[in-house]
Amino acid sequence: MIAIIDYDAGNLKSVEKALIRTGAEPVVTRDAGVIERADKVILPGVGAFGEAMEKLKKFHLIDPIYKAIGQEKPFLGICLGLQLLFEYSEEKEGCEGLSVLKGGIRRIPEAPGLKVPHIGWNSLQVKEGAALFHGLPAEPYVYFVHSYYLQAKDEEIVAATTEYGVTVHASVEKDNVFACQFHPEKSSEAGLAILKNFVEL
Repeated sequence: MIAIIDYDAGNLKSVEKALIRTGAEPVVTRDAGVIERADKVILPGVGAFGEAMEKLKKFHLIDPIYKAIGQEKPFLGICLGLQLLFEYSEEKEGCEGLSVLKGGIRRIPEAPGLKVPHIGWNSLQVKEGAALFHGLPAEPYVYFVHSYYLQAKDEEIVAATTEYGVTVHASVEKDNVFACQFHPEKSSEAGLAILKNFVEL
């Protein structure tokens, strides 16, 4: 069973439907007991960093997240879910993230010809051996919607990058923790393949 954490941060249904298409059995929940019993856990999300951290606190979900990661269950952050796993975001000054991984979330800089938020399809440069991208083409196209991007402190954990005015750390992998800035659930066949790789870990 895969627990999808519900903290009122959107895109739950699309993640759930995509997982069902891979043959998985997802459960959307904010119940700590269900999260503890799950084989794998997903933290999805769209929206604002500070508000999301407040909701995780409000629904008493921070300890279950730490517990799931500590139990070495495969854990996947998607979009805002990736950002929350890091130490801070420039979106909300003084608001700490979950600090599961080291690094910060920065505003995409304005540049000629680039729109912020970044909305659309970009190709990824994938690191050889990255588990989520097993069996995918060398430069898969995936769908992004974001105004802030990850700058991981340790580049060793970066599984994929893309270019959008800056080098975006688009996916990370460290031990049992995986995360994507893009939306695999909206990334057509490539996205389903990424989710299936996670399901089969």
